[in-house]
Amino acid sequence: METAFSQLGLIDPLAFAVQEMGYVEPTPIQKQAIPIVLQGGDVIGSAQTGTGKTAAFALPIIQRLGGHGALRCLILEPTRELALQVEDAFQKYAKFTDLRVTIIYGGVGYGKQIDDLRRGVDIVAATPGRLLDHLEQGNCALDQVEILVLDEVDRMLDMGFLPDVRKIVQKCPKARQTLFFTATLPPEIEQLAGWALRDPVRVEIGRQRSPAETVSHAFYPVVATQKFELLQLLLEQTEFKSVLIFCRTRMGADRIAHRLQAKGHTVGVLHSDRSQRERIEALEGFKSGRFEVLVATDIAARGLDIAGVTHVINYDVPENPEDYVHRIGRTGRAQHTGDAFTLVTEEDVRDARSIERYMGLAVERKKIEGFPYVYSALFDEKALAEATPPKSTSRLHRGVRR
Repeated sequence: METAFSQLGLIDPLAFAVQEMGYVEPTPIQKQAIPIVLQGGDVIGSAQTGTGKTAAFALPIIQRLGGHGALRCLILEPTRELALQVEDAFQKYAKFTDLRVTIIYGGVGYGKQIDDLRRGVDIVAATPGRLLDHLEQGNCALDQVEILVLDEVDRMLDMGFLPDVRKIVQKCPKARQTLFFTATLPPEIEQLAGWALRDPVRVEIGRQRSPAETVSHAFYPVVATQKFELLQLLLEQTEFKSVLIFCRTRMGADRIAHRLQAKGHTVGVLHSDRSQRERIEALEGFKSGRFEVLVATDIAARGLDIAGVTHVINYDVPENPEDYVHRIGRTGRAQHTGDAFTLVTEEDVRDARSIERYMGLAVERKKIEGFPYVYSALFDEKALAEATPPKSTSRLHRGVRR
């Protein structure tokens, strides 16, 4: 039986694997990228979060590789969480094949990774630092790589990984297919793309500077001393299934998590000071519903596929406007609707306005009726001339959560 995915050129085992995961229609980036990748072309892809980018490259790669052989596909990711996510997707999509997939990342022992590499794998998802360690130790070689995926490249730039990425690319055969995914193309990344790719096809979906249309978002001005009280009221007055709360610092994330736990919420914490085991437990607990709230730094802002996040709260305004779009893009994914609140203090006004300039649109300011606001110059703006009753704030306050 022909499906929408088989019409893109995917063989039945892959189309059935996708169908089993509940996907009916390909997303726009999948429609554009899958046929190009199947034909062996290089791609520079960019799309808003939640658009199904991983499947857009994983499905055609699995088909191109066919059966089990040597290490022929390498996917580089900036963080352990993203590498884990991609490896998990490949395992699910390749369930009807004999392809072997493994993951390589730091923060854990070398034993299992070495065992997997020596046993023989077809696909490796890796972070750059640990992969270079394995290459230097002679645990693996990239001389048979046919397909190289550089994912979230702008994030790799932010984290200082581009020199490592260049070293790894140089160890791959020149005659290869290269797929390049990034939200933005600053000069350093444009240069890398020009060096690593051959006649790439550009696949761009949506406006990169704006949040997805499925996300309703607003700024909530408040003085700094009342931020946690307002956070509490937002949680009390919102019908939420799962909430992702972003903080700027690791200490701030820990502090907010402890205070929310004291108020009776089930909370997971995700930041770079947590051990790998703690980070995996927090993510899995949030995905399974064991934690209703996940408090995180920007390690969770980009790329992580956490399905079903109904609300994002920026407890701290991000300093980088682009991170605002990535953060609130954690909700409203895969055609579902979502809501995002951002708490804005007097110290955040400049960053809030930078976000609006970056997106080219004004973000609505809202007040919650009945909250005992301490007066601030924040409230003299015309957008806050009248308080907005809770029941009329779009989908944000459909009722009290019990």
